[in-house]
Amino acid sequence: MMCFPRDRKGRTLLQQLSRRAVQATMIVAAAMVTPVTSLAAEIIDCPLRDAPYSVELPFIDILNNPQAKAIAESKLPGISGLPEMMTRTEVPSFGTIMSLRNIAGMLRAPGETVEAIDAELAKLEVTDADRMSRCKRYDADLQKLPVADAKARLLVFTKINGFDHGPSVTAATEAIRKIAEQQGWAVTVSNNGGIFTPAILQQFDAVIWNNVSGDALTLSQRKAFEDYINGGGGYVGIHGSGGDTLYLWDWYANTLLGARFIGHPADPQFQDARINVEATSSGIGKSLMPGWNMEDEWYSFRESPRLNGADVIATLDESTYVPVGYSGQDLRMGEDHPIVWSRCIGAGRAFYSAIGHRPEVYQDANNLSLIQQALTWATTDGVCAR
Repeated sequence: MMCFPRDRKGRTLLQQLSRRAVQATMIVAAAMVTPVTSLAAEIIDCPLRDAPYSVELPFIDILNNPQAKAIAESKLPGISGLPEMMTRTEVPSFGTIMSLRNIAGMLRAPGETVEAIDAELAKLEVTDADRMSRCKRYDADLQKLPVADAKARLLVFTKINGFDHGPSVTAATEAIRKIAEQQGWAVTVSNNGGIFTPAILQQFDAVIWNNVSGDALTLSQRKAFEDYINGGGGYVGIHGSGGDTLYLWDWYANTLLGARFIGHPADPQFQDARINVEATSSGIGKSLMPGWNMEDEWYSFRESPRLNGADVIATLDESTYVPVGYSGQDLRMGEDHPIVWSRCIGAGRAFYSAIGHRPEVYQDANNLSLIQQALTWATTDGVCAR
């Protein structure tokens, strides 16, 4: 993933949604209980469906409304010079993982300019056309998946709305298939959020989010996944699944992951670094101690997930690479720079590894062993008993 500098007030470009956007999310949640019968059939319970226009909305939703786009461009002429990956109005697009406030910070717009844009956007009506545009990147069609009988059943989720890791997604899926074949496990792969229903999820021992980027699930799908994890399901997140610059789902970022991405090195993007493996209660990584060296794209986070109760499995030795991001962003986390960790959530199991931008790392014996151990732990009932 790319990362971006701070704005003039020193804020990172990973600000959580404003109170207005949070209130709008609550409105959407209420709509799940009380159907909005005036809406077209294509409008589903997608996040921020009814949110008022503001600088906190994903940039893609500003670009897809001619009036909102005109307001933004009139006060931020630099928008026209942004790279195509940021201004795409169809997914995958960086516009799904950046807000207009993020864009304004990139362009170093004064605070008063941002507030003026926000005031003008607030006057716009949210129409059914807007709602359909905001919802079309989500899936609402019901799915039927073939699920084989096996010692453990894995569901690999590969939906991409934000940054597409391309070959790395393919490489990770193939690595998981090979591990599963060796272990006698069954693997099902899907890029459709419609698989997140209680009936489908209960058939699987663990769900692997393979470099998923951009908000991917509707509100009802989120609820199904939260219930699945709390009830004893397993989650394995790989690299980009924890590397977005904007998260609309606080439970996913704050509870499931327990950390928020702030950036990765820029020059060079890929560097050799030392991975130090720690002894943990889960036992994941024990055979890989004390660690190994690897070349990859190294993530930094706002704070250590250890502070949120995570069982840290591996950390980065910052003295072995240059933790400097775009525009000189300081990415140092200090002596505690977690890169792999696990945690229990209710009766459920969650594992995340920030390793995995380069396709080559899915051929690295140490990383493959780490993934295999993580999958074994994530599919084992009882390790996170209430």
